[in-house]
Amino acid sequence: MNILKFGGTSVGSVESIKQVLHIIERQRHSGDTPGAVVLSAMSGVTNQLIEIGRMAAEGNTDYMELVRRIEDRHFNVVRQLIPVKEQSKVFATVRGIVNELEDLLRGVSLIRELSLRTMDLIMSFGERMSCTVVSECLKSRGVPAVFCDARQLIKTDSQFSMAEVNYPKTTELIQDYFGKTTDLPIVTGFIGSTEKTETTTLGRGGSDYTASILGAALNADLIDIWTDVDGMMTADPRKVSSAFNIPTITYAEAMELSHFGAKVIYPPSLQPAFARNIPIRILNTFNPDHNGTVISRTAERREYTITGISSIDDIALVNLQGSGMIGVAGVSARVFGVLAQHKISVILISQASSEHSICFAIDPRNAEAVRTVLNQEFAPDIEHGHIDSVGIEKDLSIIAVVGEGMKKSSGIAGKLFSVLGKNGVNIVAVAQGSSEINISVVINRNNLSKALNAIHNVFFQSEARILNLFLVGTGLIGKTLLQQIQAQTEFLKSEKLMKICLVGVSNTKKMLLDPRGINLDDWQGRMLTEGVTTSLPAFVDQIKNYNLPNSVFLDCTSDKDIVNFYESLLNANVSVVTPNKVANSGSYEDYRRLQKTALRRGVKFLYETNVGAGLPIINTLQGLMLSGDRFLKIEAILSGTLSFIFNNFGPGKSFASIVREAKEKGYTEPDPREDLSGMDVARKILILAREAGFPLEPSDVTINNLLPEPCITAPSIPAFFDELDKNNAYFESLLTEAEAKGEKLRYVATLEGGKVTIELRSVGFDHPFYSLSGADNIVSFTTDRYKDRPLVVKGPGAGAEVTATGVFADVVSIGSYLG
Repeated sequence: MNILKFGGTSVGSVESIKQVLHIIERQRHSGDTPGAVVLSAMSGVTNQLIEIGRMAAEGNTDYMELVRRIEDRHFNVVRQLIPVKEQSKVFATVRGIVNELEDLLRGVSLIRELSLRTMDLIMSFGERMSCTVVSECLKSRGVPAVFCDARQLIKTDSQFSMAEVNYPKTTELIQDYFGKTTDLPIVTGFIGSTEKTETTTLGRGGSDYTASILGAALNADLIDIWTDVDGMMTADPRKVSSAFNIPTITYAEAMELSHFGAKVIYPPSLQPAFARNIPIRILNTFNPDHNGTVISRTAERREYTITGISSIDDIALVNLQGSGMIGVAGVSARVFGVLAQHKISVILISQASSEHSICFAIDPRNAEAVRTVLNQEFAPDIEHGHIDSVGIEKDLSIIAVVGEGMKKSSGIAGKLFSVLGKNGVNIVAVAQGSSEINISVVINRNNLSKALNAIHNVFFQSEARILNLFLVGTGLIGKTLLQQIQAQTEFLKSEKLMKICLVGVSNTKKMLLDPRGINLDDWQGRMLTEGVTTSLPAFVDQIKNYNLPNSVFLDCTSDKDIVNFYESLLNANVSVVTPNKVANSGSYEDYRRLQKTALRRGVKFLYETNVGAGLPIINTLQGLMLSGDRFLKIEAILSGTLSFIFNNFGPGKSFASIVREAKEKGYTEPDPREDLSGMDVARKILILAREAGFPLEPSDVTINNLLPEPCITAPSIPAFFDELDKNNAYFESLLTEAEAKGEKLRYVATLEGGKVTIELRSVGFDHPFYSLSGADNIVSFTTDRYKDRPLVVKGPGAGAEVTATGVFADVVSIGSYLG
């Protein structure tokens, strides 16, 4: 025999009640006849009844309008689902219940008083009406159903609004009733009565409790809780989009998850079933073919170390501390004893091993009452300075990580704390039960969504962990990067368990942000149709407001102002990746501040493409530094433009013609003097010097002019080329001099002895730069370990494809770090 329970959303409308009737009929036809059906009030009705009671107590006669609405909802079900010839008697029955409610409300309105006892009676009308209507609907379809008022079966004490069940008496009444009836009882959930027949309610989620009480008394084979979700989930799907169904779960796990906010089932409802070892199945009324979740004494083995993550959105943390608590017995007893006297529930407890402090979580609505109670209880101790004043911190949340598998797995707590730390989520308090199936942490409320998603991502890695990307700059590099990410999506998911989600994109004209993600197939189209005028401050503010886990800000511009946002983003625990050299080539103080901020906040600031595009130059340098090597000299050709020019400048070719060719091929800036000035090279070698441990400023870089003065001061680009032609003899003489020595001209940046020089020089055939060709970059590291034969990194140092590749590699490395 099964007990079926349907929640408020399952009986919330005509269509949903049709589905309920179909489920009941299907079970009967399958031969698995339900022993009883428990119903909640129609969704929203209980809250309306509470409001109606309060309005009546205040003398506000508008409550009658709400009563009419409730009546109309039930009448509408009758009109839609019961044949016309059978409707009148049902209308009369419902009208009789409503008349009783109206009489009660008139009394409340007259005496202007609303006790808990009266409120329980008012709230009972929701279940009484829904069960009346559904039982009549079933009878009209040929199902032998009967309305059953649970107040005749479930006996409780007189603790109104949260009554305690008298199990021996209740079990006796249930068994006696079911032993005599042959019809299908449609039982009112949520309500019971005292020995004096006073109506009581069983507390939040009481309809689940009713079903469990019936199941235990009748020794049912199974209790089906029909709701509006596909069973219990690994996390709240409204907060964690990647949450998925848990097929089986133990009583203990379900109790823990339910206690910490998983509202699919009400914790006390498990207790009667637990005592009789009756499985509880959570099913979806609106997706009845889904297997849902089975809660029983044991569960199937899983591939994950945890079962689920739950949370309580809003709590307050009370802290009591003082030197007078150390070694003093009975302090905890006094704290929790006085709270119990005032019926204040404690959600979580954490105490320091020194016994210097004790903190506990409560409903924030009780915060001031707790402060008053504790100040009174410990008044002498506070007065003598043995205990500090009671501290209360609000706007906090609790996250509970739950699972039987945690008992046999080491490192769960470390993994939990690590992922929170990497996402900048501060832990205010921690508690772990001796059962080892629950670790609970208290965090700031504004970090709840981020924390839940980050934890879920790490512990349930069958789903790819998500990097949330915010891209500024959709020029060649930015656009190429998005193409590369799109092409590698499946590989990253299958091989690296990683998904890069584009959340924000911006260029100089428009910006688009969507926390659900922007499809890489249509990001340009969406920017055109949905994008708004670009505002970098607004873009950055929205990144912080979203507060998404594993966020990465990607600057693919050369903008000098955008770097001013880096520090605030790092402080908001957003990693930064950029090929933009401005931040790292400004003042040394700014450079170090960004480095320290990233380190302190546990996020990444990566800029491999600042030097050499996609070449592994900075990573190589950093690896040598971390291993304790010391740099003696760095020599580098760091401009693809200048590399091309001097690799192609030879006998029979004028220097001006080579520069013109480089400009035509797109290797130079519109004004080639920007490349020939050596400023870009200066920024790159300065970055390498700093990475090598030298605290240099831009003014410490010496650039020996490559161009004669008339070329530098030419008023226009055509005039510049005219001057270049006029000075051809100068460049010819440099080339001739180098060839006479069997050497080649190279534009080299050198760091040696803490000094940086950039100049045109000639190198012999034994130098690693001698055989350089095309537009390649090359860097030579001479260190304590690479003294006789320098370590050389060589390859293409410019171009959208290789630069985007280097940026992509930085982004993926962040994903590996955060995972």
